[in-house]
Amino acid sequence: MLGDDWKRGAVAAVFAVLLLAGGQVHAQSLGQGISALKRQDYVTASRVFIPLAERGNVAAQSYLGFLFETGRGVPQNYTEAAMWYRRAAEQGDTRAQYSLGLLYDRGQGVPQDIVEASKWLNLSTAASPPRVRESRARIRDAVTTKMTRGEIAQARLRALEWAPSRER
Repeated sequence: MLGDDWKRGAVAAVFAVLLLAGGQVHAQSLGQGISALKRQDYVTASRVFIPLAERGNVAAQSYLGFLFETGRGVPQNYTEAAMWYRRAAEQGDTRAQYSLGLLYDRGQGVPQDIVEASKWLNLSTAASPPRVRESRARIRDAVTTKMTRGEIAQARLRALEWAPSRER
């Protein structure tokens, strides 16, 4: 009997270590993907980001959108880029919101929609860190110059009604 208790305790301890290690591996994986991206090893970066993005990791989704948009490490595919950017943008990632807005402005991977472009660019600019806010505001304002007053009002209303949502 003592042996059975010891075995159960050992199994529980191993299981706990694996759970803790799993969390660290997950955290390291994003870091490994970013490191690969910085080294311009885009194939490795995409291999790291894909499973993380599929599991709902916002940063991985945003990075994966970039890889698909630029065709680095994966075949260039604007539709796939838009899908990953949207998943991250809906969760509040400002880089993804900005990039998705640009795709809507150009009609790449999504139907061209100036109102939707402006919505995402408004959201991105409002929530972006100060160091990038000014440059994003310039792009947002450039897009706005192509819009009617009604379209501007519609885009602002969509942005005001938007709320981030978490993936399940």
